[in-house]
Amino acid sequence: MDFMGLMKQAQQMQAKMAEAQLELEQTVVEGEAGGGMVRVALTAKGGMKSISIDPSLLAPDEKEILQDLILTAHMQARAKAEEAMAEKMKALTGGLPLPPGFKLPF
Repeated sequence: MDFMGLMKQAQQMQAKMAEAQLELEQTVVEGEAGGGMVRVALTAKGGMKSISIDPSLLAPDEKEILQDLILTAHMQARAKAEEAMAEKMKALTGGLPLPPGFKLPF
């Protein structure tokens, strides 16, 4: 076994992981609900960037509908963020099958 070669590969992988984390923090995905009346933008790591609400939903009698639409838009954006993260990690690991629940970085 070439221990130095393994160490070099580990360092390269660590550098690629750090780069991927930065990319994911800058990747923005959007979820929407109510035909686009509510939009939520998140980073691929799940940080909320913005919420956009159509003014017609700001009526007091629309409160529950608005709350549901915000939750739905957030869930959609979160699912897209998780997809983006999974794709980035798949590209980094070269499609290496990881055990269920195993997440990178450690």
